[in-house]
Amino acid sequence: MANDPLFWVMAVAVLIVLGILILGIGSFGKGGEFNRKYANKIMRWRIGAQFVAVLLILLFVYLRGEGS
Repeated sequence: MANDPLFWVMAVAVLIVLGILILGIGSFGKGGEFNRKYANKIMRWRIGAQFVAVLLILLFVYLRGEGS
């Protein structure tokens, strides 16, 4: 599985979602002007990235599960 390029693309997508989530939680916890200005934008980016990550996970499972 570690030699599969699709696995690495999927893993990077999940890490991007995690990074955006950490950014959003951090800005929410800190509050202030940055949170007021970018909270909704960060949430939209996370939802979009999460959608792509889920699609990649489903594609990976579909393509790699056919041989079983």
